[in-house]
Amino acid sequence: MDKTDKPRVRFAPSPTGQLHIGNVRTALYNWLFARKTGGSFVLRIEDTDVERSEKRFETQLMEDMKWLGLDWDEGPDVGGPYPPYRQSDKMSVYRSYADRLIREQKAYYCFCTAEQLERERQQAMAEGRQPIYSGKCRELDRDEAERRRTDGEAAAIRLKIPEHPIRFHDIVRGNVEFSNEVVSDPIIVRSSGMPVYNYVVVIDDADMKITHVIRGDDHISNTPKQVALYEALGLPVPEFAHLSTILGPDRERLSKRHGATSVANFREMGVLPEALMNYLALLGWAPSGGDREIFPEDDLIREFSLERVTPAPAIFDNDKLNWLNRHYLKQSPPERIHSLAAGFLQRAGLLPETADQSITAWANRLIDLLAPYVDRLEQLPQRASIIFHTDPQAALASEENSQVFANEKAIVVVQGFGPRIANDSPLTAERFKAVTNEIKAETGAKGKDLFHPVRIALIGSHSGPDFDRLIPLIEEGSRLSLPVHVESVRERVQEFLAALEQRK
Repeated sequence: MDKTDKPRVRFAPSPTGQLHIGNVRTALYNWLFARKTGGSFVLRIEDTDVERSEKRFETQLMEDMKWLGLDWDEGPDVGGPYPPYRQSDKMSVYRSYADRLIREQKAYYCFCTAEQLERERQQAMAEGRQPIYSGKCRELDRDEAERRRTDGEAAAIRLKIPEHPIRFHDIVRGNVEFSNEVVSDPIIVRSSGMPVYNYVVVIDDADMKITHVIRGDDHISNTPKQVALYEALGLPVPEFAHLSTILGPDRERLSKRHGATSVANFREMGVLPEALMNYLALLGWAPSGGDREIFPEDDLIREFSLERVTPAPAIFDNDKLNWLNRHYLKQSPPERIHSLAAGFLQRAGLLPETADQSITAWANRLIDLLAPYVDRLEQLPQRASIIFHTDPQAALASEENSQVFANEKAIVVVQGFGPRIANDSPLTAERFKAVTNEIKAETGAKGKDLFHPVRIALIGSHSGPDFDRLIPLIEEGSRLSLPVHVESVRERVQEFLAALEQRK
């Protein structure tokens, strides 16, 4: 790359499923590198896997990237100077390059059947040799090869690997070398006429002037084949940076058994995009200057460098992601959290799909009250259960709560509320406080001996939000037309006292 040129990087997903965390981390590092260097970030769709590629997956992966905040300078939807940006639109180009390699005798037709290749592989393994292609078709006479093709015999096209080691520099791992015997002569076009990944990716990267190939380390074994193709075609070899594998807590490759693994999963769970971006950036990249962990987008762009990407595997830690998400939830404008959180409560059947102004205002107060207690917005419905539903029997069955009511004074405290609030509708926070003080004076209960029994009676737990915010929310909710009836404070106390009677 000329020093006056700007870097060009690409993210090239296959639209065969949801966007995996490992893939989007790769997209993020490419994007950060482009934004840091003032270069171009290219989105290319690798859809040559015709049987598995689907338009809906292409649409979703683009939506997921936009949600995360990753925009691209060139791509199938925005165009650019080096089209097309879908491999399926480029088949004639791949064919022309393959024909050129055949003409220049840098590639050859291979007529070996799948059965022959499998027998060859099994024999090599039995003899303790590398199970690589023997090269038996390499020396076929060109005229004979053309005659066999003309006669309709199926043939793949293989690249001739040079008789010397293949070397390349990796920004993350340093100098890498592969013996030519290990690489063997790779197929670049199948007998069906379909070009293979290691071939088309080189053509695409060269045609699109890609200067840096930043991708997962599962591609390291592909790189010597690609370098050999660049050299055979007389094309400049880009810089490589292979990113470490992401592992689960058990140090196995991250998979569905570890929980959420796609961007869509985390989005549906109520993880904020800036939290996920921040967390993914730290999965394999070590910022300079201490152990800082909070990196808004602008700071990530300013700090990022490929030289500080580590080759060691990264461990995906859900607790760390939850911690970051709590931080960004608290930092976000309330209006944004109201909008996002309402959907989770609606899908849980706690709020109507369309709400009037009074319900919306009440729901916003509910969200303000509970959001600080959740790691992800999907936890809000469960947290909101203390407002929408009480189960005195279950509350008393809790060992922790039972210990509270083993003290007779706790029962007296709750009993003191019944007659005092019987005619209060609605019960205000001020009236609730006055009643609590009366019971305190009457029973001598104070601190947790006073407040724990009351809280258990109202929400089923001795810990929870402040009464000053809780009581008005319960009372107002009991008068709204919600899909689930919110029991008033009076109703809750009455039901709890009935449950206490049944327990005797």
